[in-house]
Amino acid sequence: MGASTSTQAAAAAALPVTGSPDNSPSTPPPECPMHAGGAASQPKQNIPSECPMHAAEQKTAVPTSGGDAASYPSECPMSGATGGSPALVPQKADDIDPTNMMPPPNQRPSPDQPFSLPTSRVTSSIPKAGKENEKWVYPSEQMFWNAMLRKGWRWKSGDIEQADMGNIIRIHNANNEQAWQEVLKWEAMHAKQCSEPKLASFGGRYGDLSPRARIRTWMGYDEPFDRHDWQVDRCGKKIRYIIDYYDSGAVEKDTYKFAILDVRPAFDSLGATWDRMKVAYWRFMYAKKED
Repeated sequence: MGASTSTQAAAAAALPVTGSPDNSPSTPPPECPMHAGGAASQPKQNIPSECPMHAAEQKTAVPTSGGDAASYPSECPMSGATGGSPALVPQKADDIDPTNMMPPPNQRPSPDQPFSLPTSRVTSSIPKAGKENEKWVYPSEQMFWNAMLRKGWRWKSGDIEQADMGNIIRIHNANNEQAWQEVLKWEAMHAKQCSEPKLASFGGRYGDLSPRARIRTWMGYDEPFDRHDWQVDRCGKKIRYIIDYYDSGAVEKDTYKFAILDVRPAFDSLGATWDRMKVAYWRFMYAKKED
């Protein structure tokens, strides 16, 4: 993974927002993003609702090389590893949060991490289904770094620098905000039925081409560099959206946007099919007039 802007952009786009948001069954291009042992238990803490481990017994922090317990700025403590240095913790299947297909937030510095990273997080504009007045929270730079390691990426000298992670996060967040705005355009057709749709869950499906993306490749166009499926809660009714991410080749310096997004409801219900047909008709009839 290089230090170039387009590499940073590709790394950022693929990691979904975390609930405290696509990641995928296969490894995406480092767009977008823990390993051993037991430790003594701690007293139970008041964990934020976005933390998927709120019902689990917490473990003590990983000891540092000096033997003292390390203090990690994590809102969701994770089980520690044996040994004298911080280590990535293996994830069990039941540790995965089904709403974003991600393990619990990990704010711990990884072994041999070349520089420190901020653990602060940004709240998105995307409302979270099942929660009153709550929005999805984006990962911190440290969480994003750990997620990339979990997906198999390893830092090498000259890859990325400390300042690059800030840009990667901004690109990642901008892409998710852009995707949500595209979802809202579709949901506007159902405003009378539901005036406040919310994001219920999401997951990455890199390498699993959507039917439309596959047809485009047959026609000679580039494949999307990533795919996400989002489940939107339309006031009690779940609607699946497919988002294909295409590289536009440049990052807008002011907005940090770099991807071309193809967002649409999946062909898995009569209502979604009817919406797709209406929008296709509108584009055919009015796109040329606007040009």
